[in-house]
Amino acid sequence: MVNSGGSVPSVVCLVNLCVALCVGAALKPDVVLENSATTLNHSMALVQRMEALLTQGNGSDVILRVQTLNTDEVKVIQVHSLVLTLQSDVFDELVQTRNSTAMVLRETSDCAAVFDKFIRYLYCGDITVRLNQAIPLHKLASKYHVWDLQQGLTQYMTQHLSSDSPTGHVVSWYQYATQIGDVSLQNSCLQYLSWNLSSVLQSAEWSSVSEELLLSLLQRSDLVLQSELELYEALEAWINQNQPSSETAENALKAIRYAMISPQHLFHLQKKSSLMLKYYESVRDLLFLAFQFHAASPVQLAKYFDVNCSLFMPRNYLSPAWGSPWVINNPTRDDRSFSFQTQLGPSGYDASKRVTWNALFSPRWLPLSVRSAYPEQGSLQPTRTDGGRPRIIVTPATSSPDFAGVSFQKTVIVSARKQGKVVVRHVYNFHQSTEEAGDFLLEADLQRRASEYLIDSSLYLHIIVKPLYHSLIVAKK
Repeated sequence: MVNSGGSVPSVVCLVNLCVALCVGAALKPDVVLENSATTLNHSMALVQRMEALLTQGNGSDVILRVQTLNTDEVKVIQVHSLVLTLQSDVFDELVQTRNSTAMVLRETSDCAAVFDKFIRYLYCGDITVRLNQAIPLHKLASKYHVWDLQQGLTQYMTQHLSSDSPTGHVVSWYQYATQIGDVSLQNSCLQYLSWNLSSVLQSAEWSSVSEELLLSLLQRSDLVLQSELELYEALEAWINQNQPSSETAENALKAIRYAMISPQHLFHLQKKSSLMLKYYESVRDLLFLAFQFHAASPVQLAKYFDVNCSLFMPRNYLSPAWGSPWVINNPTRDDRSFSFQTQLGPSGYDASKRVTWNALFSPRWLPLSVRSAYPEQGSLQPTRTDGGRPRIIVTPATSSPDFAGVSFQKTVIVSARKQGKVVVRHVYNFHQSTEEAGDFLLEADLQRRASEYLIDSSLYLHIIVKPLYHSLIVAKK
């Protein structure tokens, strides 16, 4: 065993290690003949020798004793100080300041369980990661300053949000990202949860959502789910299971957009929901305002109330009243058109009124800014060009006096299959003043059958039209 105090033994260790790795390895020729050069790549053989070096412990000069916190469990790993110091400045300092050949490292149970996998990465430069190992490996990479591994694990988590796991993993990854201050990973997790909330609400993962994450989600308008009623029922289940403080429960209930729930269902909640009965006084004014919204003309309501607040702003509802799915087979082939109807608005006053919409998709459509003027107002005359890119236009088929005081935000949801699971790939928003989404499928390659924007060579869209009301300015008398 090597003495830790002198410099000569370290040199001997380095020489022995290099000899062990180079025996049998091909050498790159120094002489280049006739302008032809050949690189002999035996890096895999080198990796195999490094792994054997770790497994067999040949030439080891350090013993790691990995102790699991609050237990008597100890994992012993024979390693080489040269490898540790090359990969980690933290290990370099530990090696330089150790008093014996053994180093005691204290780790939490989840980190201790994957520590041998972490050490193997230092020797071989590759690692196999499972969903439940991402966080403890990321903790170790951060603790010991193995930055390439840390960045790789962050990328792994960002790319595997949609992977199936028995109890879910996105919520725990979000909470971990929040804890360590990784804003990019935090936002990726939050976006995934928002765009796929309907499936999250039905999963075991929903009950593990923290209070902070719950309130963050409830404030968002880009949630993709069936209806606001679905969100209320999921919130009731979360509160019943987690038993938060009264303040948290009240704040969460106040974030529900009751004006987006029909009067029939609101009456039912008032009489049948145990949660509503318990906290009725906290949301009574919101319910009263929602009933007023359903009873009166939105134009009349806008004279007296601020209808630009979140209470009257729809989320991305998938129910038929708000839009329609549209599957486009072979989306690179030619232009497609599609018509669908939506309810004029969420108000009960407009419940019987419908708006017909025309949607037009083109795989190679010239932008509106350079397209010739329409021969007739409202007609769709696309000009195709080989240099164009995918475009989608959504316009009302007719106009109506009922549109007064209302603008329409159009949302196009693109679904994709990731890790065998259908998820929302992207959400595009554009408003009444714009007929099309300027960045629609901007980076998509629809020519490839394996495109991440396609499912079985088809483009899966869901078009949503959200009515937004405007407050009316009433002149003072």
